[in-house]
Amino acid sequence: MTTQLERRPIQPLYDATNVVPAYQLRYAWTGWPSKDKFAQTPMDLLTDLEAAWQTDGLRLLEQRWSEKQVQLLFSATPTVSPEFLAQRAKGRLDHAIRKAGLQMPLSRKMSVRSIGDNVSSDVKAYIENQVGKAQFANVHFESLMNAYTVVNDFDLSQPSETKRGRYWYNLHIVLGTAERFAIVDERRLATLRDWTLGIASKHGHSISRLAIMPDHLHVALRGNHTHCPCTIVNAFQNNLAYAVGQKRIWQNSYYVGTFSEYNMRAIRRGIDAASHGNTTMADADG
Repeated sequence: MTTQLERRPIQPLYDATNVVPAYQLRYAWTGWPSKDKFAQTPMDLLTDLEAAWQTDGLRLLEQRWSEKQVQLLFSATPTVSPEFLAQRAKGRLDHAIRKAGLQMPLSRKMSVRSIGDNVSSDVKAYIENQVGKAQFANVHFESLMNAYTVVNDFDLSQPSETKRGRYWYNLHIVLGTAERFAIVDERRLATLRDWTLGIASKHGHSISRLAIMPDHLHVALRGNHTHCPCTIVNAFQNNLAYAVGQKRIWQNSYYVGTFSEYNMRAIRRGIDAASHGNTTMADADG
């Protein structure tokens, strides 16, 4: 007979109350007019909205408004999903436009692109080369560790399409083991690799690169745009802990950062060029 204790759900070991993240999360949002072009480009509305966006976990870093599109670059906290960012960026701006008495509604079409200091090719190469960089003294162990590096051909340069727009939501996640304890057991390493792939699939994420190392884990993935970074990372921490016996194998911290085919330098060059009428930040949005 099943006891009440046995029916009790497993409590997560990691959540927002006990994990302190390190993060660098930036997103470029682009909106378009519902008609051919915007009649005006009231930049003062964006300045007025900065405080409201900060209550949403968003900080406006850069902005550009032309007759063809409005482009906003935000930094965000790990509790902000791309879907939520899109809702708040468009919703607050749409409301401000109407409140100002302007007849220039935004189109339902929009795009959100994750932006980082490094581009996709750099992040993928960095993760692929983890075993080589480690310079293990034991050649046999180095050869063994190569089995726990996964290279998938998922194309991170292509957006995830929805009815409302397109999302490029690429994350680089790093988990460190508690007290940097080295995991060298082959079965446990294989469990971490296989479960990481399974967790991603279950939650709608697509892994491009994965490296399971003795004392840390790297993953580059296309995230489900409805999930915020902290939810994604906590799911990996908790499910992988469960996979090895519900043990606190991870530090109470993690790193998560955004990246894409364009880095911050390219985006800021685009904004600067747009101000001189040469190109636009949305060139990065295809």
